[in-house]
Formats: sequence, C-alpha cells, structure tokens
Amino acid sequence: MATLARILRHTVRFPAQSLLSLLMAVLCTALVLVLPGITMRFIDDIIAKNRPDLILSTAALGIGAIFVRQLLFTLRTYLNNSLELKLTHLIRVELYDKLQRLPVKWFDSNSSGEIMSRVADDVPAMDRVIIEGVDQAIAAVLQLVIIIGYMLYHSWQLTLVTLIPLPVIGLITTWWARRSEPLWRASSEASSALNAILHDNLSGIRQIKAYTVEPKALETFDKASREVGERHMTVMRGQAVVWPGVSLIAESGIILMVAFGAWWTLQGNLSPGIVIAFLVAWGFLFDPISRINPLTQTFTRGSVSAKRIFAIIDTPDESHLTEGDRPAGFCGHLRFENVSFTYADQAPVINGLTLEVQPGETIALVGATGAGKSTVLNLLTRFYEPTAGRILIDGVPLAGVSKEWLRDQLGYVTQESFLFNTSLRENLLLAKHDASDQELWSALEAANAAAFVRATPEGLDTLAGERGSRFSGGEKQRLSIARALLKNPPLLLLDEATSALDNTTERLVQQALENLRSDRTCFVIAHRLSTVQKADRICVLHHGKLIEQGTHADLLAHGGAYARLCEATFANDPRPDA
Repeated sequence: MATLARILRHTVRFPAQSLLSLLMAVLCTALVLVLPGITMRFIDDIIAKNRPDLILSTAALGIGAIFVRQLLFTLRTYLNNSLELKLTHLIRVELYDKLQRLPVKWFDSNSSGEIMSRVADDVPAMDRVIIEGVDQAIAAVLQLVIIIGYMLYHSWQLTLVTLIPLPVIGLITTWWARRSEPLWRASSEASSALNAILHDNLSGIRQIKAYTVEPKALETFDKASREVGERHMTVMRGQAVVWPGVSLIAESGIILMVAFGAWWTLQGNLSPGIVIAFLVAWGFLFDPISRINPLTQTFTRGSVSAKRIFAIIDTPDESHLTEGDRPAGFCGHLRFENVSFTYADQAPVINGLTLEVQPGETIALVGATGAGKSTVLNLLTRFYEPTAGRILIDGVPLAGVSKEWLRDQLGYVTQESFLFNTSLRENLLLAKHDASDQELWSALEAANAAAFVRATPEGLDTLAGERGSRFSGGEKQRLSIARALLKNPPLLLLDEATSALDNTTERLVQQALENLRSDRTCFVIAHRLSTVQKADRICVLHHGKLIEQGTHADLLAHGGAYARLCEATFANDPRPDA
C-alpha cells in the first residue's frame, strides 16, 4: 500500500486532468443502470400492461444513454492515454536525472542492461498502475456500489443471494495477489538479466566474432531467455488455475439467483421484470470481477516495477555535486597527504600517498599494471573519495569543494576514447557549449584531427556512430584530445592519451599537448618513453605506494625501480632519443 500511495502521488502533477478523468469514470459507471432499468420497464410496464406506445420512447432513452456512456468512455480513454504519456515522460526524465546524480561506484555494481530495463520497461509498467489499474479499479468499485444499491432497492433478499459468491472470490483474489508478487518480481529480475546479457553481447560483438564464440554466446542467451519464459510461466500456471475457479464460482451465482428469483416470483413476492433486471444487472455486477485478473497483474507487476524504480530514486546522490566551496580561481597547487584508497574489501589500491605538485608542473605516473596510476586520477576527479588522508587544491581540502566546479577546471583524456552517437560538432561542444566553428577547427588542427574530419562528406556534422564506431582508435583519440584542447582547462589529466596513435601522429599530437600543458598542472600516465621523459617529475608507484620520484635523468642514474621499468617497458620504444 505504501508503494501504491507513492505511485498515486505522481497524479498530483496533473490535478485537473486526473479529476476530470475521475468525474467521467463516475458518470460512465452511473449509466450502467440504464440497461437493467430499461429491461424492467419493457417487462413490467410495456409487456405486462400492454403499452406499445411506450416502446419507441423507452428504446430511444436507452440508446441515448448508451451513446452518452460510450462517448464519455471514448473521451476518458483519450484523456487517460494522454495522462499516461505525460507521466511516463516525467518519471523517465526524473529517473534519468537521478542516474546522472549517482556516484560512479554505483555504476560499478549495476549493469547497463539492467539500468536500461528499469528506464525502458519498469517506468511504463509503473504508470499502468495509475492509468489502467487505479482508473479501472475505481470504476469497478463504483460499479459494484451502484449495482448493489440498485439491487437492494428492488429486493434485498435476492441481492443477498446474488452476493453469496463475492466473499469467496475476495479471499481467493487476495491470496493470489500476495502469492503472485514474488513470482512477478522473479520474472522481472530474469528479464533484466536477459537485457544485461543482450547489452553486453551487442557491445562485445567484435570480441565474440574474433574468438568465434558465437555458439557459447547463443547458449548463454538461450539459457537466460528460457529462464525468463520459465519464470513467467510459473505465474501463468497459477493464473490458469485461479481465474477459471473464480469464474466458476461467479457464474454459479447466476443459477442461485435465477432459482431463488423464479421461486419468489411464483410465490408472488417478485415481478418477472425484477428477476430479468437482476439477470441483466448481474453482468454489470460481475464485470469488475472478470477484470480482477488483468488488474491484479497490472497492480502486481506495477508494484514490482515501482519498487525497482524507487530503489534507484532513493539511492543517495553523489555528495558535494553542486554544493560545496567554489574558489574564485585555480592556481594548480595540489597536495596529497597520506592518501589511501580501497575498493570494497580488497587490498589498498593507493597506500599512504604523500605528494606535492606545484602550479604548472607536469607529473608523470608510471608503474606496473595495477600500481594505482588511474586511481590517482579518479581521486582527483572525485569519481572516488579517499578512504584515508586528504587531497588539497590550492590549500583547500578537495572533499569540501563542489565537484561540479572541480570538474569544470579539468580536462580528462582517457585511454579508451568515447564519442557519443551524434555529430562531431556536438561531441566537441561538450567541452565548450558556445564555441564557434572556427574554434572547433582550431582545436581539431591542434590535435592533428582536422584533415580526416575535412575528408568526410559532412565535416563537423558527421555522425560518430555508436561509441565512435565510424572512426579508428587513433582518430577517436585525436578527437578526444581536440575536445580537451577546446575546453582549455587549468588542470589536465592524460590517461594513456596517446596510446592509440601511430608514431608519426603521436609526434604531432605531443607538440599540441606540450602547448596545452604550458602553465597548467598536468598528470600524465603513459607507457611511452617519449611522453614520460618530458615530464617535470616522474612518480613511480608500486602496489599503491610512491617508491621513487624525480626527473627522467636522475631516476635512470639512480638505477632503481624506474630504471628497471624503463628497461622492461620502454625497450621497444622506437624513439629513445625523443
């Protein structure tokens, strides 16, 4: 009930439309009395009293009332569909906005396929509770009250006989509603798992083909798809037993009603018209019961979907996203004070890091895979927070600074370049929304990307394709660097920014990066000697600890870990003199 109440609160966003729909539902339901009333009049007044003069007016009254009822039903259907679309849009946008405000580590434990399932499938399922479930449930309750009141007015004895099946039906449907909720939840979770597998397989289709594991991938998908079918079939098997049983009990009530009605008519206690009117009214009385099955499914599935949606909405936002200090300027002085970081229950990835970086200094982070280099950059961007120690920026603790302000001050080029499936212009404008085309081309020239962009028929309007699939790895990397150049940030983070470039292109981009690094604080992660040796200072990480730091020449002369790393890692660098 708490979940249902929370769902219904969304209707207050459109109070006029919701109230109008409810009013039309009341009017539509009240008009169900026309048919049993007209039938009684034909039997007891027109036929019994031989009044053929009343046939035309009575028939016209009945047809007119039915026309009005159907017209109201049509208008209500249109109104409800419009309301459903508005609610679906608002809740979907609210959910997407919430996803953008969640911390990065939340996405580490939730698959993209499952998140997409919640946005695409769970939101409409939740809204069906409001539009279909609640609307029909209210109409059904009103219809029951009106018909029962009509029956009691004409014969309370025959009404009680007619209502004998209702308590039994109520017990059965209540039991099934409780029993089916965990079954629908299991079915929904299985569907999310299937979506996650589909998303992963489509994203990794090149790897699947390259390793010729299509049969294995098909087997995995087939197993997940079967699981969805089996979970859904568990619900269907229950419904196949419950709802025919409900119909059996309900329709048996007809026999009881007609039998008692016939007996009391023969005794002179009822008129034939009342019995026939009850028989007509029975259809309207048990029509809501015939809708219990789909309504129960709607409520149960919608409740499950709503809980999955609310689980995301109730997740705490990323802290200090917009609130926090916003310094007037950014000098670029950074200081790590005994900083440590641990993923979950694993060993520390960063362990007691103490490092001071002067404004405009370029720091190269080197070390074996897993040494913690990328984690240092993730801490600077505040994608993750230190588990111990603190980081200061211009003397201000980073933990108290607005993340929005901080990320506006930095440019981050990652090893795996990402382009959105939109035009190159829109991809570049992420860095500077009001940039002119001249500025865009200047950034592309500086990143040595202008030539291949001009070679495309659409130029800046060229679609990048999914994850930038229309461009090679090196081209995507240069476009990412152009985006960083366009932003012109005071703090630059380069995580293997030139890893996807060939030697010729790298020389050109290196010059652009050197120009960009001037007068800026810069962190560089690289495996190429030509990139590392130009840094002002090189920091060697080993299992999250800073074990050496100094210039390229000093560390080589020292003959320690960096010298050994150069010998092992940079031995194949084609430009040792770069």
